[in-house]
Amino acid sequence: MDTWQELAALVEARLEQASSAERGVFATGVAERLMRWHEALPADEQAPFTVSLRPLLNSVWEGVLGDPTAYPAVKRGVAQYMLSEYCHNDGQDGPDDADESAAAATLHAAHAYLFGCRDFANWTSQRAVEAVDQQLEYAAEREDVELAHDPDEALASELRRQLRDLDLVANYAKELRHNGTGLLVDTSIRLRTELRSPLSSQA
Repeated sequence: MDTWQELAALVEARLEQASSAERGVFATGVAERLMRWHEALPADEQAPFTVSLRPLLNSVWEGVLGDPTAYPAVKRGVAQYMLSEYCHNDGQDGPDDADESAAAATLHAAHAYLFGCRDFANWTSQRAVEAVDQQLEYAAEREDVELAHDPDEALASELRRQLRDLDLVANYAKELRHNGTGLLVDTSIRLRTELRSPLSSQA
């Protein structure tokens, strides 16, 4: 059985081979799963900055699934972050809100859509792996949650999920190739069902 480190290398290699459109959809799916997990937390445990990024993530979805009119909304959302106090070089002296896993993954996914760079999709993948440890810590505080006995297996499970996601997205590579210039409305609507729904699932 592959170790989680080997699986992480496989994900990185697959992202290298994927088109920018495929990377954008993949990253958005990973960010969506993290955002849904965060939104399911009790209200007093949710980070306001993370929750505030939900409209941005929705716009990224629209963009990666072929609606070119989403581009300005994504650009504005990223610009608002860049101009905010949350984008800083103050290290531990600055606010760490943007370093929360779902927030960071959403911002990486937005950049992956805007610029098509492999690194942003890979960083989104890594944030999901890091989030596994945080979720296990959260679960440890709840007696009614059954914990995974092997943390390494939990990390491997997340990466196997990412590989399955990449397989799914690859099936639509031909259609997604033109997502930047826009897809037919009927195609975008169909992709919401055939891609967004399964990529967003926690299962």
